Amino acid sequence: MSSRFFRLDAAYQQYDWGKVGSSSAVARYAHHSNPSVKIEEDKPYAELWMGTHSKAPCYRADTRQSLSNEIEKDPEHMLGNDIIKKFHSKNELPFLFKVLSIEKVLSIQAHPDKALAKILHAQDPKNYPDDNHKPEMAIAVTDFEGFCGFKPLAEIADELQRIPEFRDVVGDDVAAHFISNIKIDAVTDSKDDIENRKLLQNVFSKVMNATNELISEKAAALIKRAQTSPNDFPNAALPDLLLRLEKQFPGDVGLFCGGLLLNHCKLNAGEGIFLKAKDPHAYISGDIMECMAASDNVVRAGFTPKFKDVKNLVEMLTYSYGSVEDQKMKAENFARSSGAGESALYNPPIEEFAVLETTFKTSTGIRRFEPLQGPSILITTKGNGYITADGLKLKVEPGFVFFIGPNVAVEIETDDNTFTTYRAFVEA
Repeated sequence: MSSRFFRLDAAYQQYDWGKVGSSSAVARYAHHSNPSVKIEEDKPYAELWMGTHSKAPCYRADTRQSLSNEIEKDPEHMLGNDIIKKFHSKNELPFLFKVLSIEKVLSIQAHPDKALAKILHAQDPKNYPDDNHKPEMAIAVTDFEGFCGFKPLAEIADELQRIPEFRDVVGDDVAAHFISNIKIDAVTDSKDDIENRKLLQNVFSKVMNATNELISEKAAALIKRAQTSPNDFPNAALPDLLLRLEKQFPGDVGLFCGGLLLNHCKLNAGEGIFLKAKDPHAYISGDIMECMAASDNVVRAGFTPKFKDVKNLVEMLTYSYGSVEDQKMKAENFARSSGAGESALYNPPIEEFAVLETTFKTSTGIRRFEPLQGPSILITTKGNGYITADGLKLKVEPGFVFFIGPNVAVEIETDDNTFTTYRAFVEA
């Protein structure tokens, strides 16, 4: 019978938006876990992938076998029968766990739900490599900022009235129709709410289908306004944000579809946010833990040189709107643990994953965890300690990643009050 507890080496991705060299937590974790990884100080290190996704799979540190192969040898032991039945796989985890180190804004994007993912994958497997949905959750490791979902409609209406460049891109008729007909107090899923979403879709569609020439001209004027007349903007932080984004992507449509239409979200370290399928978002800066259903499907809108699928994007979004607070994840107490330290559970309303954060800020020693009814992956982001599971006691340092199978009790031990771990898991 295979061990259900072992160290992993995680794969890293070097996308342009990643933090550079040793400034990237991704680079530091990858190197510290596997010293053969040499950090190139002029290269970006964007993402650390922890899972079985074929694009960048994990490997068992001692045998160099892929995690998928390890699971396939004894799936009942490594996943559990309930997980196999629920997710119809004997060698893959249903989630993908990541560390992201963000220097520049990522593309404004949304992810298809399961039904649309199957269609897009069948039609265009090059741009949509998976047939699965990709709801995702982000937990800030350092202070973080991003775009998340459409702003409250009253804020968008105010911008259309106060910012001529925005109105010029949308068009006077569509802007006036939006301002005059939105129902600010509509109840979710009511007739008024459905009409609100159609009005918002019309505005977004006009922005996304505007010509490059119009966007370039109006973006230049918008940036000049941000520089010379910042009081024209209803949100005091918006001019500075637009100026920063302009330096990264000059004249980009993202200034409008992101800066003016989406919520500017700031999270303190330890705060989390859940991003449903078909909701637009983008990360701007910071280090985060991210967990998602095992998929790499992205429908992009702006701030990217990559393929933009405007037609599918405009058609697929839910056009939900509201405040940042509505999307934040409230950490819950994790009752199945005890002892020193604290454990906080981030539990989004989906089946594929939850994430457990464990810290020892107030007390050090041993924290015990009852067995989970499914597999998990754990990473240490700060400090040093030990993990005991399935008859083994292993040293833990920053960037060390572990697989823990189902039905395994775990003890984490440390005398370091900076010691912090994140554990993604699934239970049926």
